[in-house]
Amino acid sequence: MRQCKTIAIANQKGGVGKTATAVSLGVGLAKQGKKILLVDLDPQGSASISLGYHNSDDMSITIAELLQNLIDSETIPKKSEYIKAAEGIDLIPSDIRLAGVENNLLNCMFGREIKLKHLLETLRDEYEYILLDCPPTLTMLTVNALVAADSVLIPCQAQHLSTAGLVELLKTVNMVRQQKINPALEIEGVLMTMYDERTNMSRNTAQAVREAYAEHIRIFDSMIPMSVRASEATCEGVSIFRHDPKGKIAAAYGEFIKELINDA
Repeated sequence: MRQCKTIAIANQKGGVGKTATAVSLGVGLAKQGKKILLVDLDPQGSASISLGYHNSDDMSITIAELLQNLIDSETIPKKSEYIKAAEGIDLIPSDIRLAGVENNLLNCMFGREIKLKHLLETLRDEYEYILLDCPPTLTMLTVNALVAADSVLIPCQAQHLSTAGLVELLKTVNMVRQQKINPALEIEGVLMTMYDERTNMSRNTAQAVREAYAEHIRIFDSMIPMSVRASEATCEGVSIFRHDPKGKIAAAYGEFIKELINDA
């Protein structure tokens, strides 16, 4: 039986390369022959847009409808009705409708933290990795992702404000463990993103993160460089592996994926 690992990609601050990491990790793993599902849990639909799904008309069923069905009746549509394909991976897309469902989750009387887990349990046998692109704030969607996940990958921009988001996320992970809603949740590690080796800020922040956390949390050796190519890929609606396959960001994500897999 195929062993599936569910990884939540999260940081409680936006603009840290979280979605770029989720998309690049998914497409990069698929290029190595892995069976991948990416779930977009951000009402802004950033991962969906990054993979070419700009229009809600292209997404008749999104993660919003799936979660709402679980709230209302514990039913799940056929997989063929909601899974989208993009660059060798499967995608459950998202759009602004998810914001309304999040409010419904908050008002759900029973099991509001485990709705996503129930959905993914029906899919785990089909994938080697399920990647959850979380919203950039602590919401019930983020809690659902942490409850459903085996581990958390934390992209962290090499700037001080990004490390503040790291601190808040670690508090949330500890809360999820301590309240026994997912006591086995692990921290996959911290991936430094948008790193600019020319600036003291990037170098000092990366060093500070290692000094503060490396004793307790894995800090990946790979670091994702700052480049305008990442924004270009998002605007084009493709991954960095398609937009600039020989560029420095694709190479950096390739090295990160090797590091992640080799230690699995």
